[in-house]
Amino acid sequence: MALRIKSHWQDETRERSLPEIASALAFIAWRLALEQAIHLHCERFIYASDEQRLLVIQEYLIFLLQAADRLTHKWLIDEERRTLMLAFAKKVFAHVQDNSQDLLGAGDYGTPFIARLNARAEEYAAYQWTEEGPSYALLRQLGFEIQTLMGDLPENRWVIDQVMDRDGWEAYRHFQRALQNLFE
Repeated sequence: MALRIKSHWQDETRERSLPEIASALAFIAWRLALEQAIHLHCERFIYASDEQRLLVIQEYLIFLLQAADRLTHKWLIDEERRTLMLAFAKKVFAHVQDNSQDLLGAGDYGTPFIARLNARAEEYAAYQWTEEGPSYALLRQLGFEIQTLMGDLPENRWVIDQVMDRDGWEAYRHFQRALQNLFE
């Protein structure tokens, strides 16, 4: 993935609040999720509509929100982590709402996203997270969710493998590095 992510603060001496970090994380997560959706298209997987592409982006955002929660568990106390994650989720909600309205027209796109986020958080909680990152089973679940969204076109039958073996890991690695950089 050739995406360049800026994840260092311009003025590194200034202390950043958790909401400021959350805002930067939301922007980075949106860029990574969008890049993954574009990459699937470049790999010849087919989207039936812009709405379908936005749903795939949202699935990656949910995965990255889960990654942030798991990664910051080591660094932050529970109250700080809650503050960060709530601000992060609110910013991601705003990205989903704004970008969906721009592409699909007026409507409530954020509320269904939050419902999916909550449901997926329960599902992802059952999967292990190692020092290397998400377990293969968690990445398989991500791939399954994206394959379900992509439909049963013959061209899309291998999307689960693409997500499990490559794209999910790529998104995670870029996000992990950016998250660490923002906290340094």
